[in-house]
Amino acid sequence: MAKKKKLALHWKILIGMTIGIIYGLMANKSGWLDFTSDYIKPFGTIFINLLKLIAMPLILFSLISGIGNLKDISKLSSMGFKTITFYIFTTVVAITIGLVLVNLIDPGASFPQEDQAKYTQMYSSQVEAKQESAAVLEDESPLQFLVDLVPSNIFGAAADNSNMLQIIFFSIFIGIAIVILPENKTKPVRDFFNSMNLVILKVIDLIMEFAPIGVFALLGTIIVDMKGDIDLFKALGLYAVTVVLGLLILIFGFYPILVKFFTKVKLSQFYKGIAPAQLLAFSTSSSAATLPVTMECCEKNLKISNQVSSFVLPIGATINMDGTSLYQAVAAVFIASAFGMDLDFGQQLTIVLTATMASIGSAAVPGAGIVMLVIVLTAIGVPSEGIALIFAVDRPLDMLRTTVNVTGDSTIASIIHRFESGKIEA
Repeated sequence: MAKKKKLALHWKILIGMTIGIIYGLMANKSGWLDFTSDYIKPFGTIFINLLKLIAMPLILFSLISGIGNLKDISKLSSMGFKTITFYIFTTVVAITIGLVLVNLIDPGASFPQEDQAKYTQMYSSQVEAKQESAAVLEDESPLQFLVDLVPSNIFGAAADNSNMLQIIFFSIFIGIAIVILPENKTKPVRDFFNSMNLVILKVIDLIMEFAPIGVFALLGTIIVDMKGDIDLFKALGLYAVTVVLGLLILIFGFYPILVKFFTKVKLSQFYKGIAPAQLLAFSTSSSAATLPVTMECCEKNLKISNQVSSFVLPIGATINMDGTSLYQAVAAVFIASAFGMDLDFGQQLTIVLTATMASIGSAAVPGAGIVMLVIVLTAIGVPSEGIALIFAVDRPLDMLRTTVNVTGDSTIASIIHRFESGKIEA
C-alpha cells in the first residue's frame, strides 16, 4: 500500500491563514469581539511565545556550532565582510527604490488636509510613546551601538530577545576560542554544541506543527482589531499601494536578479524553499520570531550549510531590514508631502543614510520600524507627529515588509553559501 503523501508545511500555514481571514471577517460581522479576544487570541500569543522561546537558544548553539567546526579562522572574517557588505548594499538599494516610487507617485499630495488634525489626535498616545523611544536613541553617543554590542552579563542578554546582537557577539567569541584551541582539547565542547544544535532544530520541528493554528489565531485577531480603521485604509490607499509596489519590486525583481546572478539556485526552488518562512513572517511581523524557521528552510530546502546559515541569518534578522528601510523612505516623503513640505535632494540623501543606520539598530519585532521612522523624520526636519497619519495601515504593511526582510536574509545566505562553497571545511 502506497504511503499517503504528507501535506507540506507551507500549505498547512496557508490554509491556517485563509481560515483565519475568513474567521476574522465573520467575527467582525457577527460581533464575536470578546470571544476572539478571550478564546482565539491566546493561541496566537502562545505561538509567538514558542518562537521567541527558541530564538535565543537557536542563535547560541547554531552559531557556536557553525563557527566551532571551522578549520580556519580566516574563513570567518571573509564571510563576515561579504555578509555585511551585501546587507548594506541591499538596504541602500531598497531605500533608493522607495524614494524613486514615492517621488513619482506622490501619495502625500492626495492626502485630505482636513483629516490631519483628526488622525494626529486619534493616535496621540501612540505617537507620544514612539517619540519617547526615539528620543532615547537620539540622545545616545554615535558609538553607542558598539557599546550595546558587548553584553556585561550574558544571562541578562539572553533574557531579552531584543539583545540578539549581544548573543551573536558572545557566540562568535566562544566559537573563535574553540577554533583557536587544539582540536583534541575542544572535542567534548564541539560535540556538546553540535548535539544541542540538533536538539534545538528538532524542537523547532515540533513547534512548527502548531504553526497552522498559530497563524489562524494571529490573522483572525488582527482582522478583528482593524475593524474601526476601514475608512482610514481608503484615505491612505495610495500610500499603501506605493509601499506595496516597492516591496513587490524587491521580492520579485531585485532579489531574483541577485539569486540568478550570484547563485546556482533555480528561482522556483528558492521561493518554494523559503515559502514557510515567508508565510510565517507575514503572520508574525517579526524577523526574529521567524528566524528558526528561516534557518530550517535555508538548510533543508536550499541546502545552505549550517556554518553559513547560523552566521548569516541571525545577523540578517538583526541588521538587514530591506522592507522596513523602503517603508521608512516612502513614509518619510509621504508625511512631509502631506504637511505640504517639499524635500530637496540633500534631505532625501539624509533619508538614505539615516534609514540605513536605523535599520542596523532596529529590533526585529513588530512595530519597531515606526520607532526608527521618528528618527528619520527628525533628521530631515519633518514633524514626527506625522507618524500618526500612517498608524492605521502600519500593521498590514508591517506584515508585508517583514516578509521582504526574511526573503532578503535568505537571498544573502544563498549568495554567501555560493561564495563559501568549497572553502569551508567541516
